[in-house]
Amino acid sequence: MPISADLTAVIDDRAAELVSLRRDLHAHPELAWHERRTTDAIAECLGTAGIGYERLTDTGLIAEIGDEDGPTIALRADLDALPVVDTTGDPWRSTVPGVSHACGHDVHAAALVGAGLALARLAETLPMRVRLIFQPAEEIMPGGAHEVIAAGALKDVTQIYAVHCDPSLDVGMVGLRAGAITGAADALSVRLSGRGGHTSRPHLTEDLTYAIGTLVTQLPSALSRRLDPRAGASLVWGLVQAGEAHNVIPSTGRVAGTLRMLDVATWNDSERLVRTLIADLVAPYGVTAEVSYVRGVPPVINERESTATMHEAVVSVLGPESVTTTSQSLGGEDFAWYLESVPGAMARLGTRTPDEWTYDLHQGNLRIDERAVVIGAKVLAAVAFLAGS
Repeated sequence: MPISADLTAVIDDRAAELVSLRRDLHAHPELAWHERRTTDAIAECLGTAGIGYERLTDTGLIAEIGDEDGPTIALRADLDALPVVDTTGDPWRSTVPGVSHACGHDVHAAALVGAGLALARLAETLPMRVRLIFQPAEEIMPGGAHEVIAAGALKDVTQIYAVHCDPSLDVGMVGLRAGAITGAADALSVRLSGRGGHTSRPHLTEDLTYAIGTLVTQLPSALSRRLDPRAGASLVWGLVQAGEAHNVIPSTGRVAGTLRMLDVATWNDSERLVRTLIADLVAPYGVTAEVSYVRGVPPVINERESTATMHEAVVSVLGPESVTTTSQSLGGEDFAWYLESVPGAMARLGTRTPDEWTYDLHQGNLRIDERAVVIGAKVLAAVAFLAGS
């Protein structure tokens, strides 16, 4: 069924409003499970348009549009920001110290609002029910999707779709891939403790700093020899803490990072191996290792037919030249949990201004070409329309 011109026209007419919403969310970022103002702003936009919604708790909400008797198609956006300093200097830069939308969730949320506004305009003629899911806490493991699903977000849903900002793609391009499009991701934290002391007498202490150095360098190496290399496992540390003085061996220290991989089977066995290797690596130094291993998310696995529907949606609103094939990444996304229950697909939304610098995700200097907000809204509205027709 062809996409109604009215669907995209509504989004074009409200483009300035959607960009303004994105800038407002960007200027007031909130961390996982604290997205109260963000939820309020989205609720106001939906309520003003006459779209009914239900708040999940303090953060996040679900809205529904269309025919209750038709199939239910879900569209999902995430709301939380990251503990990253905004260094852009843009007029709409973060006003919250140490917090910013460095992953583009402000774009996702504004785009889903736009899709909702367009679909609501056609609500009386829609042959399906569209459920808008504004999810909190995507950036923490194992992600807020679990709580949203437990609250009934997937009840009667036949398919679910989402977009994710991709600054490696020019604005106007959408990356698609059937099968796995992201990797599995776990969080690892190790607290080491031992008998500290003077650096002149390491033999009378348990040299915790040396043990940390061994752990930081040798655990990734050991994993590379114990896991199938085809799994693409990558352990990267983001935090290493120990000591406060140059001549004191500390008694406690901590390291933390993420373990990512492409393969589900390897992911299922990784925790046991990591715990064993940590114990073996620190044993010679007499320190104690307390391991916190949080199973994060499996890969996002796009269902083939849903990916084809997304392809049709992109072509219908942007043209065939806007579709590109994308590769599997090691990034983690809790959209994977939805796809374990219902078929669907996630697309990569180009956000780079052509011929300009490529800004990366999770960095404070991330800049988004704001045309991506309107494009994301059109793609989401179109895929819901096609999937339910």
